[in-house]
Amino acid sequence: MRRTQWAWRVALVRARNPLNIGAAARAMANFGLEDLVVVAPYAPTWREARSAVGAEQVMQSARAVEDLTEAIGDCQLVIGTTTGVRRRLDRELIPLADFTRQLKRRSGRGRAALLFGSEKTGLSNEDLSICHAWVRIPTAAHCPSMNLGQAVAVCAYELVRSGLCDPGAPRPAARPSSPANAQTLEHLLERATRVLEASSYFTPKTRRAQIVKLRRVALDLGLTQHDARILGAALAQIEWKIGTAGN
Repeated sequence: MRRTQWAWRVALVRARNPLNIGAAARAMANFGLEDLVVVAPYAPTWREARSAVGAEQVMQSARAVEDLTEAIGDCQLVIGTTTGVRRRLDRELIPLADFTRQLKRRSGRGRAALLFGSEKTGLSNEDLSICHAWVRIPTAAHCPSMNLGQAVAVCAYELVRSGLCDPGAPRPAARPSSPANAQTLEHLLERATRVLEASSYFTPKTRRAQIVKLRRVALDLGLTQHDARILGAALAQIEWKIGTAGN
């Protein structure tokens, strides 16, 4: 069986406390992870995380970006973490250990992102809609939420323990036949949305929900970069034809 090779990125979405960002960075350093992105952090001085002892390199190379698309646009695999509490879930919530076992059985390579939400609200439904899978740490029902740094540590440990993360391995470059990354899929969805709007497929009341469902279908198809280019070209031709039909 072909060995799975992923270069893992940790993305902290709307983290509120720079101390928690520092704790997450230290947990990453503990397990050899180096790629940290902070999405729309609350504190303007998030780099001044005093708890990042031993993780200076992680913090120095960390990036702050304004939106999640920018954080994971070059990733072929995006995993969201959530407890699932107070949510109406329409897809399976996988225990972390089960997820790593499943991922080991499939071949794949490229960049992968592990998303963590804010300490107060977690990941939003919109954040989760761009994820290929949702995972949870099996915590006790009466206290399901974990400290951000602890959650990052548990997930990083599980990746290393299961052999899905090799800190010494070079980060693989994307290949033409590699899985389509998040940015490519989002561009494909935008083009499909324009075509469907021109054909009056959407209704104003359900448009947003329908687009979320279309995004999930695109994720579940497991498209490659090559597949996405073919579909994008076909949609471009349809879009051009629709645009010229009324002229």
